[in-house]
Amino acid sequence: MATTTATRTRNSTSAKRSANARAEARDEDGRFEKSSTNGSGRSASSSSSSSRARKKPTRSELSGNSTGALLAAGAAGLAVGLAANVARKFAVQAPTMLSGDWDEALKAEHQLTLKVFDAIEATTEKNTTKRATLLMNLKHMLSKHAMEEENAVYPAMRDAGDAESADHLNNDHGYVKQYLYDLSVMPKDSPAWIGKVRQFRADLEKHMREEEDTLFPQLKAKLTPEKNKALTAAMNKEGLKLA
Repeated sequence: MATTTATRTRNSTSAKRSANARAEARDEDGRFEKSSTNGSGRSASSSSSSSRARKKPTRSELSGNSTGALLAAGAAGLAVGLAANVARKFAVQAPTMLSGDWDEALKAEHQLTLKVFDAIEATTEKNTTKRATLLMNLKHMLSKHAMEEENAVYPAMRDAGDAESADHLNNDHGYVKQYLYDLSVMPKDSPAWIGKVRQFRADLEKHMREEEDTLFPQLKAKLTPEKNKALTAAMNKEGLKLA
């Protein structure tokens, strides 16, 4: 009885294998085709697709992403830098802009310039670094001031019929530049240096008084309120360029 049962079991298993064999695909010569599944039961194409999906980015792709990030960061930094520079310019020009009309604003700049002269004259021959720093500040202040006058106020003066006075004041600015050059190249600890500073101040104050007491009031009186307002705006625009 046991033998018969075992025989039946073997026959049943053999029949199942035969059925499975018949179900397997064969090629044109009747040979079984190779299985397209791997050990985990997934098809080769599925495994290949999954492998491609998990593929690491290439070096060029990583380099491209890095370059894009750097460019974005650089653009952001540039924008911040430009904004900061504009804010700084307005901060430097603010005292002039808040002083009123163009003539009052230029008068206020004259007073600030004389304060720098006060600080320079308070130094000694031992303060060479301080003298050089104050001279640099003076040069920047006078350069901005000259830009405002030469590119806005003096042209308005010529248009108002006083070209001779405008040319005279503009000529004075040439000597201002000469003084600044001489003081830059002279030894800061030389007794002659502070003497040159005092001579510079005397000539500059004469120029300032001529503008404030005579020529600027004459020009302002010739201009309409609208033109005076426009001249104030033009003068501040020029000042911002060097602020």
